[in-house]
Amino acid sequence: MLQTTIARESVAEGIGLHTGVYGHIGLRPAPADTGIVFRRVDLDNFTIEAHGQNVARVSYATSLMKQGVLLSTTEHLLAAIYSCGIDNIFIDIDSIEIPILDGSAEPFMAMLAHSGVRKLRRKRRYLKVVKPFELVEGDRRVGIYPSERFEVDCYVDFTHPLVGRQQIAIAVAPDTFRSCLARARTFCFEREIEPLRAMGLIRGGSLENAIVLTSDGVMNGPLRFADEFGRHKALDLIGDLALAGLPLLARVEAHKAGHSLHTQLVSRLLADPSLWSITTAAGEGSHEGDAIRDADHEPAREGEFPLHLKPNPAFAAD
Repeated sequence: MLQTTIARESVAEGIGLHTGVYGHIGLRPAPADTGIVFRRVDLDNFTIEAHGQNVARVSYATSLMKQGVLLSTTEHLLAAIYSCGIDNIFIDIDSIEIPILDGSAEPFMAMLAHSGVRKLRRKRRYLKVVKPFELVEGDRRVGIYPSERFEVDCYVDFTHPLVGRQQIAIAVAPDTFRSCLARARTFCFEREIEPLRAMGLIRGGSLENAIVLTSDGVMNGPLRFADEFGRHKALDLIGDLALAGLPLLARVEAHKAGHSLHTQLVSRLLADPSLWSITTAAGEGSHEGDAIRDADHEPAREGEFPLHLKPNPAFAAD
């Protein structure tokens, strides 16, 4: 069970969902024991580790901050990297926010497929949960429990004819994430657009990068999945759990939760070493074999994936 990085670089560019700032990102190989590290190339390569200690705020997206340097909307990219079993990677970015691209993790999966996976000569370490832990806020709840593999169970309930109650339970691995979750897009309700703009958010939002729900339907269908909303919430959950800093051996259940509870769970978990241990052996039920088989594949050919997506804002703020 060896650590991994990517085999070669890949790049993308696009607008930030909340800031409306256009930016470029580059995925670069990193040595063993680096972890997932963002580098603000516009600020002399200032590094921000994807770790619970660097969580800044979680209003409608997960943002990281270190020594006053902010990076917003990290969850979709982190979900793709984490689910693909990439342990070490540099993410170079020249703006304050990760591009939203099409609102899903699929473009990031395309970047990772383009880059391929390279095994490193260092054993992979796992964060294995040994005791259950839960957080509850009213009717919202998130809990983490011992398991021999990484599993998530995400339940959402929205009063809308296209959403309602949806539940996604999945053992997270490169193949399951790619086929079941990666294409699920972020969403908002039409009635929320003006209030969010008034808060300085969704300045880069568009019908090209988010599903917009009207009172009884969807403004920009068709949906990619009948339960796309629940799938996207599960995607968000995985991206936030990546802030644990190591591959998890645990089952995580989220009931009507969001970024705030997800990141609180990670922070509280890391702060209590009695809840977990570090191991270099995945459990028998782990999907580690899938990640290793992917590592043996050659990187995709140049031009095979759309790496430069440029969304057009349809309702950008004035």
